[in-house]
Amino acid sequence: MLYRLLYIPAKFALWIYCRCLSINNKEILKLNGPLLIAANHPNSFLDAIILSTVFKRPVYSLARGDAFTKRFYKKLLYSLNMFPVYRISEGVENLENNYETFESCKEIFKKNGIVLIFSEGRCINEWRLRPLKKGTARLAQSSWQEGIPLKVLPTGINYQSFTSFGKNIHVNFGNIITEQDIPNNEGYGKTINGFNDKLRAELTSLITEADSTEQEKIKKIFFVRQSLLKKIILFLPAFIGYCVHAPLYIPVQRFAYKKGAHNDHYDSLMVGLLFIFYPLYLLLICLLVCWFIGGFWWLAVFIVLPVCAWSFVQLKGQF
Repeated sequence: MLYRLLYIPAKFALWIYCRCLSINNKEILKLNGPLLIAANHPNSFLDAIILSTVFKRPVYSLARGDAFTKRFYKKLLYSLNMFPVYRISEGVENLENNYETFESCKEIFKKNGIVLIFSEGRCINEWRLRPLKKGTARLAQSSWQEGIPLKVLPTGINYQSFTSFGKNIHVNFGNIITEQDIPNNEGYGKTINGFNDKLRAELTSLITEADSTEQEKIKKIFFVRQSLLKKIILFLPAFIGYCVHAPLYIPVQRFAYKKGAHNDHYDSLMVGLLFIFYPLYLLLICLLVCWFIGGFWWLAVFIVLPVCAWSFVQLKGQF
């Protein structure tokens, strides 16, 4: 229920937050299940937000198990179509709970649903593909063994920066992997390794590979050229957007940097906090407009200010 309630606001938020969201094959977004999106994981829960909002159908995500330890957070995450996946670092005793999660995923597949799994297992802000865990292969194999015609979609998410507001993001979809693509006559272990080899080969072509020091290479890949006419048209609303939103943006940015810069969660914290507080900020400005100006001018706040924020994101420095 909460997932459906937040779906449209989340798409709107990404419209402001992202300068450019490029998708290599938009026809993929119309796919029906059963579908397992196997993605890299460079930017915490922002990765899940992006993929959940671009697909036409609801997407169920697998998230780190330690986020589900408290009852309130567990209920909240389940209402957002998220299921826990536990790693050894989160307690060997919790690993058995993964079977329950996999069963939930297979029930979704049986209803032609879509599940998102991050095949690297953990989030690190970097431009490269890390070693793949075996969870994706095991979930796919378990589904195929039960006769579920599961399709696995290799997906690469690429960011021009992990710290700047206003993202240029490339979402690349690869070739779908089916049961027929994976030899399964050499034993379970070799089948799992064969699946990972196939998935790794697909993801390698979808993910930007660069060292953090190779800024010129990153600029060449992600830079979005703006026309002079667009810069002229957006200059005034961009200036207004900066001035009006600075009292909200600057404190949020400092808090997110303090709490998230050391654990690769800065970007996600920024998006999450602004998603919560920006509507309240707009409401506060509406009340001030009503108080000092009156009339129906307050209605314009909900249109003009987001457009001004978007204008600033379009013109601000990209690197």
